Amino acid sequence: MERKRTIEVATERATLDGKRVHIAGWLHSFRRLGGITFLLVRDGWGLLQAVSENDAEIAALLESGVGVESIIVVEGTVHVEDQAPGGVELHNLSVEVLNAVSKTPPISLNKRKLSANAVTLLDHAPVANRHPVRRATLRLSGGIMSGFRDILTSENFTEIQTPKIVAAATEGGANVFQLDYFGRPAYLAQSPQFYKQIMVGIFERVFEVGPVFRAEPHDTTRHLNEYVSLDAEFGFIQDHTEVMALLRDVLAHVFALLGECYATELALLHVQLPHVPSEIPAIHFADAQELIFAQHNVDVRGEPDLSPQDERWLGAWAQQEFGSDLLFVTGYPMRKRPFYTHPDPQRPEYSNSFDLLFRGTELVTGGQRLHRYTDYIAALEQAQLPLEPFRYYLTAFEHGMPPHGGFAIGMERLLMQLLDIPNIKLATLFPRDLHRLVP
Repeated sequence: MERKRTIEVATERATLDGKRVHIAGWLHSFRRLGGITFLLVRDGWGLLQAVSENDAEIAALLESGVGVESIIVVEGTVHVEDQAPGGVELHNLSVEVLNAVSKTPPISLNKRKLSANAVTLLDHAPVANRHPVRRATLRLSGGIMSGFRDILTSENFTEIQTPKIVAAATEGGANVFQLDYFGRPAYLAQSPQFYKQIMVGIFERVFEVGPVFRAEPHDTTRHLNEYVSLDAEFGFIQDHTEVMALLRDVLAHVFALLGECYATELALLHVQLPHVPSEIPAIHFADAQELIFAQHNVDVRGEPDLSPQDERWLGAWAQQEFGSDLLFVTGYPMRKRPFYTHPDPQRPEYSNSFDLLFRGTELVTGGQRLHRYTDYIAALEQAQLPLEPFRYYLTAFEHGMPPHGGFAIGMERLLMQLLDIPNIKLATLFPRDLHRLVP
């Protein structure tokens, strides 16, 4: 008999009613009530209830050292039962134990509410991530990556995978993990920036889903030292506004896909998907600072960046003014942006770049890049960076690169904001931060 997934039994219950099926998974819970044994079986997709009436053999089996999380195969007859998980139950059971487990899990996996604190969940992640709430959270991250790939592939982007061991720090500065590469210094990549720009010279439109590494000694609820970056880069643009338009379409598609294909997870987590307007509201960096001063009497004018509090104020303003969870802040000062950022031709002290705030937190950074070789030589000199480590990168520009730009989305931060998770580490499979290297 072909194995059925729990989700298939639930969605096909009308046609399977009265038929025999078998499912395989983990013994999520079991209890005896008035001579009836209730089993909840969990597989990789959901839960299914199996009911054994006056079956002493099954009851004895489950009480003989077979505890929760044991691996079992259950065969039974499908009965539609609206009160059961998924609206279906199995009756007339046959149970086979593939791997008996007696050790008690470090957290209660069969409780609806996940009450363990963040440290406990992260310390015991190999087991804790089995909880339906954790699993739903992490499955949505898969949906985000899938949606990102879908929309860009449909727009004729080519997926690439760039090196994660590099010869020079992408963003400059000291926030890189240095390693010994056969006697030479090397670094873990802060981003795929250099390589995705190079690949614009080959494919014109590229994207990557992959890890990046930041050796920043942050110990906050919104930073990780390794995270998944959703990067896109494309050529023949006029300026950064074309990049912003593409980013808007990407997010709209991702959220639509989540709503269509991940309704079970969204319902379990009580998630309200944001509306992405046809044009996301935008404010220039200098105007944003003036707005903060006018509304909150805090003088941030002249600062090169926005603080987390500044972002929260702007997010609240966007919600009040436009009813939008999303807000572009454009034109960050050139002194705060990496050397490859294109300046605003009308206001050279500002850049053709942007951040996208999502519910009051920076989610995306992007913009237009320099594309002329001579401009790069001047930018490196101004940043007081040596030419030699970047020579391979500059080769692409010596041989002709179109005007281009792109963006990078922090996947875990997107998930954190979408689900209103208080700590980004809980939006991560196995987080790496200032203190955590295992599991």
